[in-house]
Amino acid sequence: MKPYPLVFEPILLPKVWGGDRLGRFGKNVAPGERVGESWEVADLAETAASGAGGGAKRSVIVNGGFAGRTLTHALREWGPELLGRAAPASGGGFPMLVKFLDARENLSVQVHPSPAYAAANPCAHLKTECWYILDAVPGSVIYKGIRPGVTPDLFARHAAEGGVADDLVAVPAVAGECHVLPSGTCHALGAGVLVAEVQTPSDTTFRVFDWGRVGRELHIEESLACIDFGPPPPVVRLRDDEGSALRTEFFTLARVAAANEDERPVSGNGACCVVMALDGTGSLFHDDGDFAPVTLRAGVTVLVPAAVAAGTNLRGPDVGRLECLVARLPH
Repeated sequence: MKPYPLVFEPILLPKVWGGDRLGRFGKNVAPGERVGESWEVADLAETAASGAGGGAKRSVIVNGGFAGRTLTHALREWGPELLGRAAPASGGGFPMLVKFLDARENLSVQVHPSPAYAAANPCAHLKTECWYILDAVPGSVIYKGIRPGVTPDLFARHAAEGGVADDLVAVPAVAGECHVLPSGTCHALGAGVLVAEVQTPSDTTFRVFDWGRVGRELHIEESLACIDFGPPPPVVRLRDDEGSALRTEFFTLARVAAANEDERPVSGNGACCVVMALDGTGSLFHDDGDFAPVTLRAGVTVLVPAAVAAGTNLRGPDVGRLECLVARLPH
């Protein structure tokens, strides 16, 4: 079957810290529910018990000839036509995990395996992620890195005593700003913050502090073996131009907008991309008509295979503006 843009059934994960704001993005979340995560593009053969609960999490396609099949199937069938010049994940799966997160309460203070820890522990996987802030209640923050002057020994003592909040850098949560969190960065999403997340395909998470919640496992020893006590990367403000894109060794993230029937290309680097519609309405189409146009509205996420990425464009509405994030793989 000829490659075409893929839309998936969201994988909704209830969380003790979650809320109901993902309903704004078309997710099946009722008022008062506690849904913390919507996995938009996922291809994990296994997940951590402390993350998604264990077991595989694979996105199911809902459009076109592969409807009812998984992303794993599409990757197996299309191979380089899907990924282009990008490499698959180490286990052969899709090399990005894309989500929406709604934090009604603080997430646990956590860290993902450092390169050294992952090298020494084959079951632990690197997880570099970035958060694009969609909405934040006044006064909300994200926690990102350890304060200057806090030594590993001091942090370890505070962790053993059950309180590390004052050791963390609290950064105001501002809609439109983007934060990259390399593996080894101690972090937490603060209460009242709604984000789009792009990350490497790993669910290995070590909790070091959980704000007094009872019954949730902590991983203090593992966390202390992974935490980077250096300064975290600075905030990035994504503008509607390629020059402001956030770049990591694993992916890039750009903001692309199209207004009043404007047309904007989504990719040109020879690899696939993931389009996350954040606001407004519009469509995704190909210059040569290689696939049926895909309708976009807030919350719709589309994986554009490399074989059709060149010539694929966003089109804005007749009146108004379509705003998207476009995540691209390196090549």
